[in-house]
Amino acid sequence: MAHPDRIALTDVRVFDGRRLSEPRTVVIDGAVIGTDPTGARTTDCGGAVLLPGLIDAHIHLGGRETLEKLTAHGVTTGLDMATWPPQRLAALRGLPALTDIRSAGTPAIGPGGPHARIPGLAEAATLLDPADAERFVTDRIAEGSDYIKVVLEAPGEGGPELPVVTALVAAARSHGRTVVAHASSPGAYALALDAGVDMITHVPLGRPLSATDVARTAADGRVSIPTLSMMEGTAAARGRPEAFGAALESVGALHRAGVPVLAGTDANSQPGVPAAIEHGSSLHHELELLVEAGLSTVEALRAATVLPARHFRLADRGAVAPGLRADLLLVEGDPLTDIRATRAVRAVWCGGVEHTPV
Repeated sequence: MAHPDRIALTDVRVFDGRRLSEPRTVVIDGAVIGTDPTGARTTDCGGAVLLPGLIDAHIHLGGRETLEKLTAHGVTTGLDMATWPPQRLAALRGLPALTDIRSAGTPAIGPGGPHARIPGLAEAATLLDPADAERFVTDRIAEGSDYIKVVLEAPGEGGPELPVVTALVAAARSHGRTVVAHASSPGAYALALDAGVDMITHVPLGRPLSATDVARTAADGRVSIPTLSMMEGTAAARGRPEAFGAALESVGALHRAGVPVLAGTDANSQPGVPAAIEHGSSLHHELELLVEAGLSTVEALRAATVLPARHFRLADRGAVAPGLRADLLLVEGDPLTDIRATRAVRAVWCGGVEHTPV
């Protein structure tokens, strides 16, 4: 008996998080990875490489076209770090056959700094008093936020002060939510460590992280989402491309210290941001930059599959295994030999629905 929603991918080499398998068969059974090829439509993959669908651990949503771009490049999960109002975010959740998203919703900001000048954000996002942290967190959860984002600046530069951020972290943890901190300067990074946030996104330009901050990040069990694509673009936009070298150096140091490094791009289509980072294609560039910073090709692939699934508690994805979501990326070439092979997209499956590149 034929099963129209069942596909058997034959002669495919599977990335298992550590290495490539010998050629084998992977079954897509509806929206999940199955085990029984009976009645399946067969696709001969000719020895191509099958990866878990990629996860971009730092994006900003635009509209439906954002998801379409991500899907086309094999990014099957996008972790949004600020989208508001809640109605706009809700309209992009759960769209069939497109990139699946999680989001922080509205981020917490201070009364000053660049984010306080974004139209429509300050009214809902400004956090001034530690006593307001609990309300902020419960409001975000009621709106559907999957984790909490806070935008930090160096002390005295308009971001939330340490007592406010500490209270925010405590409130989020009491509700089972992870806290991700934007910290793009050395002072903001140190503040994130002092407040005990779970993840720090961005790394500073121009000056590498101090050995003390690297050691603290590792010892405290923090996670890094360095967004090298954005840092590279920002350095170029400022006319100081050489400043990007410090970001690469910091990521290498964090990785050597044992800090989990996740692949996130800060892809966006918003006017006024430091650099315009393209959705989808930028994650492949991010993998290349992670390798340049010192990660192996295997470690770079894990940074966009296994590790973000683990640290954002997405237990149904990040690997090619029976019962998990059929979020898959088929590529020509061997990305373990040359990470640039992830760009050679042959097919993508989002929740079992196939997309082929134009």
